[in-house]
Amino acid sequence: MYTTINDFAAEWESEARLTQKLLDGLTDESLPQPIGPGRRTLGQLAWHLVTSVRYMSSLGLNIEGSDEADDGSTPESAARIAEQYRKLSLSLSQAVRAKWNDDSLREKQTIMGQEWGNGDSLRFTVMHQAHHRGQLTVLVIQAGLRPPEIYGPIYDDWIDKGLAPLA
Repeated sequence: MYTTINDFAAEWESEARLTQKLLDGLTDESLPQPIGPGRRTLGQLAWHLVTSVRYMSSLGLNIEGSDEADDGSTPESAARIAEQYRKLSLSLSQAVRAKWNDDSLREKQTIMGQEWGNGDSLRFTVMHQAHHRGQLTVLVIQAGLRPPEIYGPIYDDWIDKGLAPLA
């Protein structure tokens, strides 16, 4: 749980930059990469990550973003997915700063029949993003693309440096 708006904003903005790097590296050709038979594609998962930011509007935050998020379809443009994430992630940070203060983070709201603190909801949003970013990283590799470093070097970075990767 976050106890200050500044703590949330600093972590969200840092994590959003990592997510943006990953989304910026997607190509239109990579979007159909399937997770598995009958499962989402890379594009659908990326779009879910993008549109899930708007879930926070159910807590009274005004999250500005594309109405595309409401029609159930996934854009066929990787650039469009990345662009919408850029807008929505910035909008979330701005909305939290505009609507809530540090005391607001301790307020409780009912979400799917359970009481959640606003600070807990923000923490979940950050972790949800990290969870799907990890899934996307694997799909990006399977689609033949090179993912960016997220929390450290990737396999290919070790090779580029002339070092033996840790399997």
